[in-house]
Amino acid sequence: MSDQALPPARHERRDIGFRAVAIGAACATLLLMALIGLTALVAPRAMHQPDSPLPRMAAPGLQIDPRADYARFHATALRRLDGFGWIDRSAGTAHIPITQAMRLTAARGIAGWPGQ
Repeated sequence: MSDQALPPARHERRDIGFRAVAIGAACATLLLMALIGLTALVAPRAMHQPDSPLPRMAAPGLQIDPRADYARFHATALRRLDGFGWIDRSAGTAHIPITQAMRLTAARGIAGWPGQ
């Protein structure tokens, strides 16, 4: 290190002037007023409060017993997968148990499937 002393620290001695702050505030106020006026022209109903109070939202349906709900869901899904039933009776579309459907698909193949 040298024995020379560092020059004294310097800082800005002048702040922003009052005039610049006043002009900035006036511009911001004019811009805000212009935006409010533009909103009133474009969407006049947005400027008024509704006459009646907003409707109350329904309370959320809380799940009381998740295990029982899942057991019901699972049982319904298994009945659908393992059972017979109509999808659209008028069109003659039905569903069959998944194991039977897989056996039929394996035996018959899929029309147009590569390798058939």
